Amino acid sequence: MSVTRVLVANRGEIAVRVIKACRSLGIETVAAVSEADRDSLPARLADRAVCIGPARSFESYLQAGALVAAAAGTGCDALHPGYGFLAERAELAELCAEHHITFIGPTAENIRRMGDKLEARRIAAAAGVPTVPGSERAKNAVEAEALAAKIGYPILLKAAAGGGGRGIKLVRDAAELHGTFATAAAEARAAFGDDTLYLERYIANARHIEVQVLGDAFGHVIHLGERDCSLQRRHQKVIEEAPAYAVSPGVRSRICKAAATLARSIGYRNAGTVEFIFDADTDDFFFLEMNTRIQVEHPVTEMVTGVDLVAQQLMIARGQPLALKQSDVRVRGHAVECRINAESPRHGFRPCPGRITKWEPPQGAGIRLDTHCYGGYVVPPFYDSLLAKLIVHGSDRGDATARARRALASFEVAGIDTGIPFLQAVMDDPDYLAGRVNTRWLEEKLEAYAAAAAA
Repeated sequence: MSVTRVLVANRGEIAVRVIKACRSLGIETVAAVSEADRDSLPARLADRAVCIGPARSFESYLQAGALVAAAAGTGCDALHPGYGFLAERAELAELCAEHHITFIGPTAENIRRMGDKLEARRIAAAAGVPTVPGSERAKNAVEAEALAAKIGYPILLKAAAGGGGRGIKLVRDAAELHGTFATAAAEARAAFGDDTLYLERYIANARHIEVQVLGDAFGHVIHLGERDCSLQRRHQKVIEEAPAYAVSPGVRSRICKAAATLARSIGYRNAGTVEFIFDADTDDFFFLEMNTRIQVEHPVTEMVTGVDLVAQQLMIARGQPLALKQSDVRVRGHAVECRINAESPRHGFRPCPGRITKWEPPQGAGIRLDTHCYGGYVVPPFYDSLLAKLIVHGSDRGDATARARRALASFEVAGIDTGIPFLQAVMDDPDYLAGRVNTRWLEEKLEAYAAAAAA
């Protein structure tokens, strides 16, 4: 496959990240930008920028035809979708193939099979990977009630077409089921165009652990260890770490092997992440879903392994075999990533677009910042609020969290509100520092943290 000029079909920090990886391999880039992003950092860093439409994403970044036309029109022989937007749409991969453009990601079949959460559960079960006790499709609330009675309350209602933490509803008892079913189906239909729901047992003391995998076109699959992403707000990850610090070496080995086995079973190609729910009370783990793309939190894996995952994506897309064997992967130290959003914790985390009048990020050994922001940049109101990812590396978790706290304290941003005070409050919490957290922990403390951030 030829990959000499890449259309970066995304925006924000991931666009900058892709451009830098391409540059490191001597690959030219064209930034696909909306009218709102004409003067963005990706537009400035790329060899060329091309406007793909108006500011609103459904008129630009979500237009597969416009993206492929932009790639063809600028002489690109490859397209990188980043994450979000169309990164997990099989239709984009197929459209690229029709126009002889290399899609830097998994095959359309990989995307389609793992994009259907029910099909993904079946694939995992067939590969011998444990899945959360649950159901097939629930046709209606009456059928869901019968299924829930067999599984046992509380249960989760999940959208078959969901992903990234979206399309999930907790049902604590039968009295809640009918109303929540109707709400969940309506939301799934609006968000994904598919109202298919299924049920899973709710695990109360759960941690979210995911495994990074790489696969090439020759059937080789390796894993690069696991990440703990248990700190979530409204099912969105806030702080991620690598390696996962609450699992035994035995569990770590089994969960990583399970992820590689699953990826190998479908002939997975490129970078992907297999997500698991870990029951901290029983040490059991269960398959949740597979994300068929690069993820926001991939830098913590890069920091502990020294492997450039986006560069690996590019080389795999070129048709090169994996240069790494499993025995080459070594995890060293500990890494923590904090997502810094343009939002106001003191006002219910509402988005906070506007001009950044001061942007002075921390610097020093073990500190990395992935961002598209700078002093004077105007954060547009049209997109997600992620400004930057602060990633730190230390010799162990204590060293890494101490470095993260110092880095957050020295990060100066003015002109807009950010989530930095909230992140500081979380990282000062004794429970967090001791690792006594689960996927519900942050939600339960949210009100107190918002008050601390406002003080």
